[in-house]
Amino acid sequence: MKMKLLMTCLLGIASVAAFAQKGELKDAQSAYDNYATLRGQKVAAIQLQSKKSLGDAKTSIDKASTNEKTATMPQTYALKAAIYSSLAVDDTVATTSAPLFATADEAVKKAKEVDTKNEFKKLIDDANINLAQYKLTAGVKDYQNKRYDEAYKEFDYYRTILPDDTNAIYYTALSAGNAADKDPKYYQYALDNYKKLVTTKYSGAPKAYYDMTTIYLTTKDTTNALKIAAEGIEKFPKYSELRKREIEIALVSGKQADVVSKIQAAITTDPKNKDLYYYLGLTYSQVADAAIARAGKAKDDATKAKEKATATENQGKAADAYKKALEIDPDFFEANMNLGITLMQPALDVFNAAQKLPSTAQKQYDAEMAKSDKMLEPAKPYLQKAVDLKPNDVNALTNLRNYYRAKSDPAHAAENKAKANELKQKIDAVNSGGGK
Repeated sequence: MKMKLLMTCLLGIASVAAFAQKGELKDAQSAYDNYATLRGQKVAAIQLQSKKSLGDAKTSIDKASTNEKTATMPQTYALKAAIYSSLAVDDTVATTSAPLFATADEAVKKAKEVDTKNEFKKLIDDANINLAQYKLTAGVKDYQNKRYDEAYKEFDYYRTILPDDTNAIYYTALSAGNAADKDPKYYQYALDNYKKLVTTKYSGAPKAYYDMTTIYLTTKDTTNALKIAAEGIEKFPKYSELRKREIEIALVSGKQADVVSKIQAAITTDPKNKDLYYYLGLTYSQVADAAIARAGKAKDDATKAKEKATATENQGKAADAYKKALEIDPDFFEANMNLGITLMQPALDVFNAAQKLPSTAQKQYDAEMAKSDKMLEPAKPYLQKAVDLKPNDVNALTNLRNYYRAKSDPAHAAENKAKANELKQKIDAVNSGGGK
């Protein structure tokens, strides 16, 4: 009889101990809930109470975590993850927050493993959000300090937790792209994330395509650079930087004819699209510029003459395309400026050649300068229009100034010089911030 009574007492003691530990779990939940309610408040007294509640939650969850009756319960792991991740986020000192983060990271993994019924999904989600925030903050700090490889790791963790967060994907891609400057393996990590990014509704997708072309060009993969540029243009035909990049790549890889054909085909289906005519003109302009550069390096007169002929032909095609764009929109700034430059370029070539004549060739010099003056005139209306449209655009101001500097008309020499000086003062004012 006495033995039975003794066993009953022992069982009672065991039940009380188990209840006590479950009580710690309950206290931890209550304290955490109170913290979650008060968290983020601006009032100092409430902030202190919030901090105290989190501290109380930690004390209770630590006790529950060390008792064999409650240590492996799903709620214990989930609560521990939520509490420790909150502590990590609130701690701004890396040396003390890192252990808190590590504990929370391990706890959330265990919680996911044992919470088969998803009873504590809310706590697990809270913990994940905290862990993501912690890594985001760390990643930003590493990025700002140019520790791009570390930033990549932080952002990649953030992205793993929130795989549909477009900022998470973008930050991971961006840091990987920068880290690749020192370790080329990161180029592929960047591309993988950018490719994921452009399948989302991310508002910066056009720029993401542009960034991918930069990576491919850096790794000397012009084939994929051109391919990804074309894919981006198909989705975002109005993103001018990507269209320009396609033209650049085509010229480098000798496939400008493909770009011309593509733009002309697009014009056939959309003949009132001013941008398409502008891009066609831009393509021809760049072909002409490339020919001029080759002519300058040519060692024989035949090659030089051939390249100059190519330049002249493409300048004419470019001018026609820009004029088509202006027929649709006379106030198209870029088309006005580029047409003015295209028409002015041959005149400047004559002007520069004249400057190299010997002093004994005065008659030839006068004839060439008169020829240059005449050739300059068609460019003036478009150069002036560009300045009228954007009075503080340095490129527009510079091109108009170049026109006046190249003019040699003796009857208006003083006037032209004054115009050029006036434009120089305007350019200087804009560059210094005074013209904004």
